[in-house]
Amino acid sequence: MKEVIAIVKPFLAERVLEAIAGMSIEACTVREVKGFGRQKSYLDAYGESDYALAFLPKVEIQLWIDDQSVDDVVARIASAARTGRMGDGKIFVLPVSTAIDDAVREPPSR
Repeated sequence: MKEVIAIVKPFLAERVLEAIAGMSIEACTVREVKGFGRQKSYLDAYGESDYALAFLPKVEIQLWIDDQSVDDVVARIASAARTGRMGDGKIFVLPVSTAIDDAVREPPSR
């Protein structure tokens, strides 16, 4: 199993979710986040030092999928999120060593 984390522009989040709808996905979470990547031009002078004006709004889509689906899911996300401009986002693929279903169940008695 793999965890795929896609950080995309907010106005593209729905398009990304539509692109992966119907695929074999174990679980999905979506959250609003703020951050920056290579947008070094978003600095302003404060006195004599530079500081970041603000983090840019993004949407983080976190997916857990089986190993066989990774390439297809990543390709669909990239296709839906790509505008060709800086700040399109990032896609991370991480291994998942353990996944416990129904984690809210009572633990087995000893």
